[in-house]
Amino acid sequence: MIEKKDIALEKAVLIGVITKDQDEVKSKEYLDELEFLTFTAGGYAVKRFTQKMDMPNPKTFIGTGKMEEVRQFIEDNDIGTAIFDDELSSAQERNISKILNVKVLDRTNLILDIFAQRAQTSYARTQVELAQCEYLLPRLRGMWTHLERQKGGIGMRGPGETEIETDRRIVRDKISLLKERIKTIDKQMAVQRGNRGKMVRVALVGYTNVGKSTLMNVISKSDVFAENKLFATLDTTVRKVVIQNLPFLLSDTVGFIRKLPTQLVDSFKSTLDEVREADLLLHVVDISHPNFEEHIASVEKVLGEIKSGDKPTIMVFNKIDAYEAEPLDDDDLETERTERHYSLEEWKSTWMSKVGNNALFISALNKENLEDFKKRVYDEVREIHVTRFPYNHFLYPDYEDNE
Repeated sequence: MIEKKDIALEKAVLIGVITKDQDEVKSKEYLDELEFLTFTAGGYAVKRFTQKMDMPNPKTFIGTGKMEEVRQFIEDNDIGTAIFDDELSSAQERNISKILNVKVLDRTNLILDIFAQRAQTSYARTQVELAQCEYLLPRLRGMWTHLERQKGGIGMRGPGETEIETDRRIVRDKISLLKERIKTIDKQMAVQRGNRGKMVRVALVGYTNVGKSTLMNVISKSDVFAENKLFATLDTTVRKVVIQNLPFLLSDTVGFIRKLPTQLVDSFKSTLDEVREADLLLHVVDISHPNFEEHIASVEKVLGEIKSGDKPTIMVFNKIDAYEAEPLDDDDLETERTERHYSLEEWKSTWMSKVGNNALFISALNKENLEDFKKRVYDEVREIHVTRFPYNHFLYPDYEDNE
């Protein structure tokens, strides 16, 4: 549970559903993540609401009784924002806004808003603006009064604020303009990547907030922004790294997330090109997170979508310093021992053992096992480099531990 530390945080309620495809445990996990997203965006989750149903209500997402409960709580506690865990249709958003009379956001809108805050470069801001416009376009009808009533705060940054007085034609024109601008920058970035020559390219990939930027800083001795919030890194950072005497390029990419908005996958094509063109992927995993296996599956799904699922990959299980197995009460005979009770050594003997030499266990923050990490990366990069430049093999001897 995220603690409220700032009275200026925007008060919000979170709303999710429990269905046959999303049981109670999974629903809680998604709402935990939604709460972290809300906190990252500058909000504070006052209360959660969930409802069991076969499928979300096509008109209001949740049932009328539960909606009235939400409305009453919002009214009694002066809540300004209602955030839903799944993407709402334009009709759902319009209907819910009329009932609750507050700002209504869904998971996609929330993620887009965080991206709008985090984008630092002109290119990233253009990508986010395109994604927001594409999200906004089918929702223009009925949004004007809603947006005019609730200005500023979470979900209102970027074009959501500047395009209130526009119509569909103007938004479509803007989307075309942004796409042309991105095409131009894409060509420039492709030239830049081409100018890097044939150096081996290594890309850090993984779920958001798993420690990719911290690892980047440790390995490249650079100062990439790292923070315990989701999507701390949005703009791709590329650094030249030298391990012993072997140089290669290391890129830190945007983190993935479950239910990643399709608008972002499309508009961040060039950012993901760093992954597509990499020779080696370092898939960083936060092993201290109780749902890290689901995070791995989410990342692999996106990698498959961008045709990078078959690239050579090293699994880097990070944050071993923070890993704690859930204690099992020996006196409670009814409690079944599950994966939550595994020690780190027991995890290593599961499916992870099949990964073999391609699984590493480190703490980037405390610099634990970094020599093993450097050696494994060195060996893999050296093999790729020697294949590319066979006459250079004598320049790069075996890794020496006493570097």
